Amino acid sequence: MENSTQFEEIFNAKIERGDFIEPKDWMPEKYRKTLLRQISQHAHSEVIGMQPEGNFITRAPSLRRKAVLLAKVQDEAGHGLYLYSACETLGISREELLDQLHTGKAKYSSIFNYPTITWADMGAIGWLVDGAAIINQVMLQRTSYGPYSRAMVRICKEESFHQRQGYEIMCVLANGTAEQKALAQDALDRWWWPSIMMFGPPDGESKNSADSIRWKIKRETNDELRQKFIDRTVGQAEFIGLVIPDKDLKWNEARGHYDYGKINWEEFNKVVAGNGVCNKKRMAHHIKSQEEGKWVREAANAYAKKKADREKNILVA
Repeated sequence: MENSTQFEEIFNAKIERGDFIEPKDWMPEKYRKTLLRQISQHAHSEVIGMQPEGNFITRAPSLRRKAVLLAKVQDEAGHGLYLYSACETLGISREELLDQLHTGKAKYSSIFNYPTITWADMGAIGWLVDGAAIINQVMLQRTSYGPYSRAMVRICKEESFHQRQGYEIMCVLANGTAEQKALAQDALDRWWWPSIMMFGPPDGESKNSADSIRWKIKRETNDELRQKFIDRTVGQAEFIGLVIPDKDLKWNEARGHYDYGKINWEEFNKVVAGNGVCNKKRMAHHIKSQEEGKWVREAANAYAKKKADREKNILVA
């Protein structure tokens, strides 16, 4: 017990100084579990998030749009890989992570359980969804767990490209024909509220925020991040002539922030619980892909083992 207390004092001192906690360092079990929950949810979100956009690669309106969207989806696969690798440094296998996803023990962002209906949705996802992700993830470059922090440096650079790609699509549509502008406005109308739900429940109802802030896993609360996103995005919408679908949205001079309408947390909880429009579809597709790709993983592992055995025999000889 005495050693445990000493280790905890060393851990707390590192957190206070702003030092990274590394995989071989002692850490409280609750800190480890909090990291696993957050990083695995982030990883699952990147991988599941490939589905709604992958759906439009062959239907993008030009070769350039196809190439850019394909590059974006490839980036998201890479982000999932970085984050799964960060999880593995905490003592969990990739297989266990995927089993938790498939059985519903692990969650992914609720935003990816909404359907993509038109090409404008690709713009809204890049502008709003990736824009919200950047707001959340920039602070994670300074998160207290070293492997997570280092993964986020590259992820944030690529997410910035994704956000610009989406905003460009919305700019082009908003300045096009009346029909194109209507498509852009419709996409904004449908994606706005799910996007601001991405930051999670209000601070008073968030079970994990206090510990995450105390351990510097997160540097800002859900509501602070949500407010920052709204403040930045309103001006972007106005610049291209689109209207945020919130009749209660107005600038509050005293606060120096926008006031906004009531969020439908009942809808959020329904989607998180697995009852969104696309929950079952997204998961069924992921499980099917895992099963169909099993032979590739087995072949790669068999080849790696054969190569290692061959090199070992050469060294012995």
